[in-house]
Amino acid sequence: MLYYALNLTLPLEDPILKFLIILLIILGAPLLLNKLKIPHLLGLIIAGAIIGPHGFNLVLRDSSIIMSGTAGLLYIMFLAGMEIDMNDFKRNSLKSLTFGMYTFLIPMLVGTVVGRWVLGFSWLTSVLLASMFASHTLIAYPIISKYGIVKNPAVGITVGGTMVTDVLALLVLTIVVGMTTGEVNSAFWVRLGISIVLFTAIILFLFPLLTRHFFKHVSDSISQYIYVLSLLFLGAFLAQLAGIEGIIGAFLVGLSLNRLIPRSSPLMNRVEFVGNALFIPFFLLSVGMLIDYRAFFESWDTLMVGVVMILVATGTKLAAAWLTQRTFHFTVDQRRVIFGLSNAQAAATLAAVLVGYNIILGEDAQGNPIRLLNDSVLNGTILMILVTCIIATVIAQKGARNIALEEMKHISTKDKKDVYREHILIPVSNRHTVEELINLSLAVKHPQNRDGIYALRVINANESDERELKASKALLDQAVHTAAAADVHVHDLIRYDLSVSNAITSVVRENDITDIVLGLHQKHSVPADFLGKINDGVIGRSGVNAFIYKAIQPLATVRRNIFLMPTNAEKETGFSHVLQKIKTITANTGAAVVIYAAEETFTLIRKFFGEDASKMDFRDFDDWNDFLIAFREVKANDCLWILLSRRDGLSYHPIMPKIPGYLNRYLQNNNFILIYPQQDEETEKRPFLI
Repeated sequence: MLYYALNLTLPLEDPILKFLIILLIILGAPLLLNKLKIPHLLGLIIAGAIIGPHGFNLVLRDSSIIMSGTAGLLYIMFLAGMEIDMNDFKRNSLKSLTFGMYTFLIPMLVGTVVGRWVLGFSWLTSVLLASMFASHTLIAYPIISKYGIVKNPAVGITVGGTMVTDVLALLVLTIVVGMTTGEVNSAFWVRLGISIVLFTAIILFLFPLLTRHFFKHVSDSISQYIYVLSLLFLGAFLAQLAGIEGIIGAFLVGLSLNRLIPRSSPLMNRVEFVGNALFIPFFLLSVGMLIDYRAFFESWDTLMVGVVMILVATGTKLAAAWLTQRTFHFTVDQRRVIFGLSNAQAAATLAAVLVGYNIILGEDAQGNPIRLLNDSVLNGTILMILVTCIIATVIAQKGARNIALEEMKHISTKDKKDVYREHILIPVSNRHTVEELINLSLAVKHPQNRDGIYALRVINANESDERELKASKALLDQAVHTAAAADVHVHDLIRYDLSVSNAITSVVRENDITDIVLGLHQKHSVPADFLGKINDGVIGRSGVNAFIYKAIQPLATVRRNIFLMPTNAEKETGFSHVLQKIKTITANTGAAVVIYAAEETFTLIRKFFGEDASKMDFRDFDDWNDFLIAFREVKANDCLWILLSRRDGLSYHPIMPKIPGYLNRYLQNNNFILIYPQQDEETEKRPFLI
């Protein structure tokens, strides 16, 4: 018999016990601190200080903790780039630049003055110290994400400004290091400039091309996640090769993949889940393990330097947030969010202080090394990290909560009702189409709808047997598991009937279905009489909004969504519902939108979308007899959406029955989606055609 020899000497060496303690802290911190109304992020930092080498010495800050913590830091920056609204980011780029300069220049100027004339440091040391104040880490970003306000303008501007100030601060670090080693010359600037441009081009242009190709040919969910994780670390490594910190690379990778990973997709849910459950908590614990409270009682200089650093870092970041609020007329809570996101010092600050501490300029009379940044600055930096992280998380949580509550007040009763009654039905019959049908449903559903998708399998009552039932359950399980990966519940239904259309129509009425998503196998052509059968069958009898989808490539890899709308489309009962779906899928995928329609239809679309209409490409098209003009505009990686009408619809055109032939001839290698908007009451009540 084997016996396990338990070694409880400190620090703990047993990897199982160490990992168990960390998991219990990650689990217990939110549960305990939520009752005390303290941000759990702060609790993890404090917990790290307690169990770390300067606390009870339970766990060393060894290579495994450092590696996991580094991954967590990169993950925070990656998620910030992933979740940012690219259209808003482009529209607010000038504002982000303005905030970035505020939050860089103010700490740089004040920090240099304080370092030179208050703390008595040299000019180089003072400039390097000031760069530590200028940079910041988005420690509080998970709080903002939790409250669901990542699309608030204040958040987008702060995230964009973070990239500006961190790049500039780390550039200052690079220059200072080069000056101390005598490497700053014309060749240094040329080498740095070329490496940064090359690194940026690789991430922003090459990474999306590789990712689109990978997603089109690899559908395995685990492989897709590992691929994304690999790009994250590759981008961070390329940033280091270019002479800047890896966090900038992680942020740019997030931006480059922003449009390729829909926000409501299973892959995005996996990315967020793993980061928030493991990597980010490890980073916060690793930051806490750096805190050595004893240093502040042993040296007055250390305490004084730490207090000065805290006052300068907090005061200058508050000034930058206040100036941004005044410049762009933000609310007090938006200022709190800006300040909370930008006040925490961790990543770039640690990089700068460690680099400066390791640069030895010479020796004193006693033979002790003279460092660019001395022991007092090193320990003061740790104190500054602790205090600024505390302030940042508390202020950010307060501002985010208030903004979230205010946004909830402005959600109309109609919007809440629409979320409640949005029920999407997916009849499944082929295992090859199930996953993409679920993904389309996830892309068009309302973000708050977590329980309104139904998967239906119809079994012929005369031909049913145990094998057929087993295969049907497997299809439904596939649908349920695909949606569950995106944290969405799917109701699985089985119906026995002699007529598929009868079964679907019954389910539509029983469950108050608002949308039907039907699939076409990618290897099959569209039958010439397909639209006629659809009109006389499921679509014609249900009267609800219907989407008929043929997926050639994953929806996430689509570059443009091209919508083709007939004259009088705006007069159909379900047209506003279709516009809402266009708005939702645009927000989820980030793909460009091109709309072919008549001028009267454009007027209503522009009114519906407001400012967002400026992002769309409107092309006048009112002659459906010249239908092929639009087809010739469809390129590789485009998805064509065609609004159709039932025969008695207000927007019906005689050319519509010919569309299957055009699709078979011209769109063999493209996704397409046929949309039948909901018809009026008379259409819904007409007799069934059995």
